[in-house]
Amino acid sequence: MFLGTHEPRLDEKGRLILPAKFREELSAGLVITKGQERCLYVFPSAEFATITETLRQAPVTSKNARDYMRVMFAGAHDEIPDRQGRVTIPAGLRTYAGLEKECVVIGANTRVEIWDNAAWNSYLSDREKGFAEVSEEIFPGLF
Repeated sequence: MFLGTHEPRLDEKGRLILPAKFREELSAGLVITKGQERCLYVFPSAEFATITETLRQAPVTSKNARDYMRVMFAGAHDEIPDRQGRVTIPAGLRTYAGLEKECVVIGANTRVEIWDNAAWNSYLSDREKGFAEVSEEIFPGLF
């Protein structure tokens, strides 16, 4: 499980150092792909394989399913982190997420998300206001 917020920087080669607490779970391989709200999703390879199996069950007759899978898989990049825990984020994915130098890496349960620092702060500021109301609506009685 991935938890927490970290603020690494992209280097001049487009590499990002993964938080130490995430490295073990990602050391066997990972997949970086386009996420929702213009962030990047990072999945352990095994988790991405599970997602792929689920998506494989979508009907190919569904235009929405085809469109979603094309965007997700065309933007996907698989990699094994180097010894320092660095991964290279391809230019196309950096552009998609608006990544410059200052990044935010968050744990999001089964995945990691990579955000541009300013985009994350804006997103968080907008969403924290309704956090309590949304939790009751989506997960009634949980908290």
